[in-house]
Amino acid sequence: MALFGKIDNLDKNNSGEKSEITEVEKVKVLIIGSGPAGYTAAIYAARANLSPVLYEGLQPGGQLTTTTEVENFPGYPQGITGPEMMEDLKKQAERFGTSIRFGLATKADLSQRPFKVTIDEKKIIESDALIIATGATAKYLGIEDEKKYAGSGVSACATCDGFFYRGKDVAVVGGGDTAAEEALYLSGLAKKVYLIVRRNELRASKVMQERVFNTQNIEVLWEHQTKGLVGEGVVEGAVLVKKKGTPQEEEVQIKIDGFFLAIGHKPNSDIFKDYLETDSVGYIKTIPGSSKTNIDGVFACGDVQDTTYRQAVTAAGTGCMAAIDAERWLAENAH
Repeated sequence: MALFGKIDNLDKNNSGEKSEITEVEKVKVLIIGSGPAGYTAAIYAARANLSPVLYEGLQPGGQLTTTTEVENFPGYPQGITGPEMMEDLKKQAERFGTSIRFGLATKADLSQRPFKVTIDEKKIIESDALIIATGATAKYLGIEDEKKYAGSGVSACATCDGFFYRGKDVAVVGGGDTAAEEALYLSGLAKKVYLIVRRNELRASKVMQERVFNTQNIEVLWEHQTKGLVGEGVVEGAVLVKKKGTPQEEEVQIKIDGFFLAIGHKPNSDIFKDYLETDSVGYIKTIPGSSKTNIDGVFACGDVQDTTYRQAVTAAGTGCMAAIDAERWLAENAH
């Protein structure tokens, strides 16, 4: 049962200005994030009569809402669009009694129980258990064409979308292990893979470099930077600048059907970093084989703690784990 109350405390928002906290609500389980991990955690928690409250965050439905076709999630033999699939998961969570709300977690205090999470600078949710499913955001180059062709040739996940480019020409941007892995994966599907590298060397590990160099249909474009993308409605080519800022600078155009970003992800964990153990990038560390963090009663699932797979089905699996872990923890720590 949620409890409500009025308080007159003043809190500081990100700009340093004071904003009034107008309400405090007490819940048993709070879930932050609404991708496959968050919604699955909500389904399991609701069915366990934990009355979960879920806040959707900045991107309701998570990264999958930017994906046009999902063909690799079990149970959809004809495929389904990302937004449709997330709507299905949302309805399923609501069916069992999850309270799903629009709002952004802007601050967290995990120093004691109940845990306190501030929503939109105005409301504090106090929870006995906290499930973090805030995901990770793919890094983009920042060119306007990335938005223009999102879902129409631009992707940040080769494993998710590579299947659509069988027998076609694609480009991968990046020079690290992720870029090498994406290029190698795509080389088994696409006719030609261009690896666009800013520098004159790869940052990838030696073994990954060797695999790239030994793959016939991968061509590395050294010292190239992306200027823009072209195409009528969908990506048909990329405009690159070779040796930018040097006397040898020249503009190059390549014909491609798909443009894959592989310059890393940023886990959405900033507001929890003062309390939770993270790796050097910001991924929340969990105890192997569980969703448990270094703080009892706080659980992490989905891409915010997954440095390896980053798939909808694995995110959903860890969401299930988080709800079961939270249920068992609450049973053992009942007041």
